[in-house]
Amino acid sequence: MAETKAKSTTKYLGTGRRKTSVARVRLSEGTGKVLINGRSIDDFFTEHKDRNSVVGPLEATEMQNRLDVTATVHGGGITGQAGAVCQGVARALKTMFGPAPTGPVAEGEEGESAMSKKLRDSGFLTRDSRMKERKKYGRKGARKSFQFSKR
Repeated sequence: MAETKAKSTTKYLGTGRRKTSVARVRLSEGTGKVLINGRSIDDFFTEHKDRNSVVGPLEATEMQNRLDVTATVHGGGITGQAGAVCQGVARALKTMFGPAPTGPVAEGEEGESAMSKKLRDSGFLTRDSRMKERKKYGRKGARKSFQFSKR
């Protein structure tokens, strides 16, 4: 039986969340192709703004043609999923370039790598914590109430 050795590439993982969407992202060295749930980014996200948000962290760090992105995303809607993948890519990039050196810290750097600082300043590492408010009892929805009659 012929044995074929698979090429061992290092994969960097990142998890992103937005509203009720959760994305698991894997980054590996490659040619810049982006697969989301086994489909290309153009097939999965039809709107231009969603595609831009997914590729945003790669463009900010100038890595779009050097890394392959594979993401699994579920829950929520289209824009929430795009935001989750965006945060997952940013977190995977942060782990890829690792923590800052433990030696003396240069001026302007506070123990954070330059790549991580660039991602944080662009807002890609920040979790958007806005969620749907829950429905309350005795009401029609989260805030809306039935009409009040005094008499």
